[in-house]
Amino acid sequence: MTARRARSVPTALAAAVLTTVLLAPGAAAAPPAAPVGADGGAAPALVADLRGDLEEYLRARGEVEHVSAAGLSVSLPDQLETIDVNAGTTEFGGSVPVQPDALWQIGSNTKAFTSVLLLQLEAERRLSIADPVSRWLPQYPQWHDVPIRRLLDMTSGIPTYDDQPAFLTDQAADPLREFTPEELVGYAVEAPATSGYSYSNTNYVLAEMIIERVTGTAYANQLSARLLVPLGLRDTYYRSHLHPPGIADRMPAGYYTRTDEPELSPLRGQDVSRTSLSWARGAGAILSTTADLTRWERALYDGWLLPPQQQAELLSLVSTATGEPIEATGPDDPRGFGLGVAQMTDALGTFWFYEGQTLGFRLLHAYFPESGLVIAIALNSRADEDQIGALATQVYETLVTHGALGPASGGAGA
Repeated sequence: MTARRARSVPTALAAAVLTTVLLAPGAAAAPPAAPVGADGGAAPALVADLRGDLEEYLRARGEVEHVSAAGLSVSLPDQLETIDVNAGTTEFGGSVPVQPDALWQIGSNTKAFTSVLLLQLEAERRLSIADPVSRWLPQYPQWHDVPIRRLLDMTSGIPTYDDQPAFLTDQAADPLREFTPEELVGYAVEAPATSGYSYSNTNYVLAEMIIERVTGTAYANQLSARLLVPLGLRDTYYRSHLHPPGIADRMPAGYYTRTDEPELSPLRGQDVSRTSLSWARGAGAILSTTADLTRWERALYDGWLLPPQQQAELLSLVSTATGEPIEATGPDDPRGFGLGVAQMTDALGTFWFYEGQTLGFRLLHAYFPESGLVIAIALNSRADEDQIGALATQVYETLVTHGALGPASGGAGA
């Protein structure tokens, strides 16, 4: 979920998704309903083939990515129920199947929740995203003139704490440590400023702190009262530190196997699913099922959560190449970042997406505006190689094959 752990949007993800990008939404402006079975649910053949896609990925990529579990949810327009499929086992080399209600760490998909909270507060005239950080957090004078908007679109110039060697060393030394927001920001205070677009989790920890300063209540309370409860997201959870066993035990193991972060080498090959998420907080600490996440994404992109002005702000983009505002991505400037959301264009079209990562999980969602398709795919490792984009492409092709999205207009991107 971080610039380093989930700088997947859209830098690290470019390697995984840009070369195997999902089929663009232009194939069908008004797709027919998905094939249904006799009981009104998704046709068994479609479900079987989607499960086959997950199983094939685990067979082909399980060893390389040290991944044992996969979850998938598909949300089609005008369909109340999601198509939910899972495959694999809860542990690498284990025998316990992944359950349909498995929880996954969604990583930086959390950022959109944080952005929506701030935009709701703006709509209530309790703040403005043009407000400088100093209005709400005067204890950080070095960032006094940074507007909240620039926290959310990653152009603040504030470095990310989780690239700092001191933070990484402290995290590896005690994975159960509870980091406070102030401690996390403290790792970034003396680091060199960045320029242009630069992915930073510090931005979203500061955003969390602003939410608490404005409302006088905890971020978790605002998240629950404003978003989780009203939307009926009963399988979406946030705690800034550790979850109780009843929640934590619904997660499969999560494996950290990267080799490019020497400070975290003590965690390599370990199950890190039960370690503290206090290092991620409002930047990436939410747990959810893939089904709940597709419901959230539909509400997010279809404008159910914000008035028109704030919805437009949510989807306003800067180029990740220049850091300058752009109307939309396109062939000459294919990757953009909004306020906790991301957009991509390749030869096949334009879509919204985000791949969030934590130490041991990856979760990719994609939303295709023209077809209305939403998918969410989760895997239980964070590895040097990441081909989740290829899996998403295969899922899309399976939906097309079964008539769920109408006739195909192309294949995976090159």
